[in-house]
Amino acid sequence: MPEGHTIHRLAADHFARFGGRSVQTVSPQGKFADGAALLDGAELTATDAHGKHLFLGFGPPGWVHVHLGLYGTFRFGEGPAPAPVGAVRLRLTTPEAYADLRGPTTCALITDGEKAAIHDRLGEDPLRPAGDGSAAWSRISRSRTSLAALLMDQKVVSGVGNVYRAEVLFRHGIDPYRPGRETPRAQWDAIWGDLRELMREGVRTNRIDTVRPEHTPEAMGRPPRVDDHGGEVYVYRRARQPCHVCGDEVRTATLAARNLFWCATCQRPGA
Repeated sequence: MPEGHTIHRLAADHFARFGGRSVQTVSPQGKFADGAALLDGAELTATDAHGKHLFLGFGPPGWVHVHLGLYGTFRFGEGPAPAPVGAVRLRLTTPEAYADLRGPTTCALITDGEKAAIHDRLGEDPLRPAGDGSAAWSRISRSRTSLAALLMDQKVVSGVGNVYRAEVLFRHGIDPYRPGRETPRAQWDAIWGDLRELMREGVRTNRIDTVRPEHTPEAMGRPPRVDDHGGEVYVYRRARQPCHVCGDEVRTATLAARNLFWCATCQRPGA
């Protein structure tokens, strides 16, 4: 499932291509045909993102709410749109560009009030300007749940997925099983600040890189990571490989139905 930086990137990409323009909207697959008909020819006036939720604003007709889920994708193209291929839920077109949405969990036309209700139920997003981590801290500081699980709870922190969860805990030397309430406020503020920087860089480069300069392939003389997720990381999907910092084996386990990755030496309990 795409992490929050991807959704914020998609919001910017949509506005760059379609913002302020009259957009033709169709649903070749047919599952969004009624919504597409209401939007056809309307101007894209705004885009927004919160966690893993994307919003495309078309003025009075409302907002298209998209949650990509596990299988959803957007494909952008330049020039006149070709004949649609596959199950295209929504196609946006202008004479200069097009975008095809396939396989989302959610694609719905919603009102301002319905959009506000979605924001209200989501946790703070490190990429939204208003968030400073305080609301997330108020829940984390009272919880017996592990910090690793809390970071993945979209009602606590919105937009963090399995990659950022594993990597930020490693970067701060935190045992992923530590209960949230045992995390000092100063450490949480450092985690929040780190998430903001890492995810902003993810928006800029459209990939996740979390290793510090001294641990890049060039600095360490090691081969670059080869993985379909891309990016240089410390522990994510590196189970049984040596830790870039201490050389011990990276571990993996299942936590809350998701794979967890950590280094038991660099992330010792009680450290």
